[in-house]
Amino acid sequence: MQVKKWLRWGGIAFVAYFLFARPTEAADAVRGAVDTVFNAADSLAQFVTSLA
Repeated sequence: MQVKKWLRWGGIAFVAYFLFARPTEAADAVRGAVDTVFNAADSLAQFVTSLA
């Protein structure tokens, strides 16, 4: 259980460092992740629509 706790805090620290050290790259990463989710949802909607 301790390893899981350390990994979680390490991940949080990395994200915080990344946000403060490189905000532009962090924003690009978030934008890319959001675009991926929206593209996946759009593809799923098109698939379901084509089934009807």
